[in-house]
Amino acid sequence: MVLSGHCLCKAVTYTIDVEKPELVGYDHCDDCQRQSGSSYSLVAVVPKAKVSIKGPTKSYASPGSSGKDVHRIFCSECGSPIAHDPDAAPEIIAMKAGTLDMEQKKKLVPQAEIWCVSKLPFVQEKLGKQFDHMPQ
Repeated sequence: MVLSGHCLCKAVTYTIDVEKPELVGYDHCDDCQRQSGSSYSLVAVVPKAKVSIKGPTKSYASPGSSGKDVHRIFCSECGSPIAHDPDAAPEIIAMKAGTLDMEQKKKLVPQAEIWCVSKLPFVQEKLGKQFDHMPQ
């Protein structure tokens, strides 16, 4: 099975040649809150080599907690966030799981929360694994 998704305007589409993500979780970092416009970002971590993104994208890079850049990939037409690609972990990419096709995202089971140090106090859900920062 191949995972697939698209941005809001459907100008950007992607496929991921995996059965399921390596990890699904909530990213509570301040940058993800700002990019998503919400209290956290639902991410699906997959091997970068298995991802094919087509369509007009732009990228914004800023230093992450490692000091290395995190590239935030988004549709250049509608602005939908598609993924964040950390230079500190070049083998993976964190896809914005809300952009997966509907039937696929309904089957996701979030397992972990990262950057809980930035978790907003009104977010009451607690997943099994919680990390103050990035897991080592």
